[in-house]
Amino acid sequence: MTTESYASTPGKRIPNNRLPLLVHRNAIPGGGVEAVKTCFKNNGWSNNWDYPGVYTYAHFHSTTHECLGCARGWMEFKLSIGPDGWTRLRVTAGDVIVMPAGVSHEDVGHSDDNIMCGGYPGGRDWDNIQPEFLSQDLYLQACKRIMALPIPDKDPVSGEALHHWLDAPSSTENWNEWRDSLDRTS
Repeated sequence: MTTESYASTPGKRIPNNRLPLLVHRNAIPGGGVEAVKTCFKNNGWSNNWDYPGVYTYAHFHSTTHECLGCARGWMEFKLSIGPDGWTRLRVTAGDVIVMPAGVSHEDVGHSDDNIMCGGYPGGRDWDNIQPEFLSQDLYLQACKRIMALPIPDKDPVSGEALHHWLDAPSSTENWNEWRDSLDRTS
């Protein structure tokens, strides 16, 4: 397994997160719905689902972090990460994305046989926020919920501590950046 790490910064009505988005390549060799969901559950990421793809519109979650495992086929995401604000990323069977709350994502293409599996630390419930419909007040409320979320005890694949997240800069630094970015993007 190799791990890629992607930083994000706040954008127009997209809070993103101080925590990096992680992509574990070949994390669950061969994929498979039961293998992916069992791995997630064994590492404390439950409230699992499986579906062909994810939503085909930009959205983020403010009540939980999320892991997305490609169980079959391939899928291409549009993510609110990277130096230009948006990055396209393709995952194939066996790859897992560990997505911090606040990162906008959408399905922009997938194979006919694609199945994605999802999970949430501690089985948390997720919300579905579409940036285009957020008022300034709702955006600030979402930012506060995101900043209050704990770092999960375990990585959904390895079961080890999420060192990439534990070593991230403090949320206090980012809250000021988020507030400033809101003023610039309002």
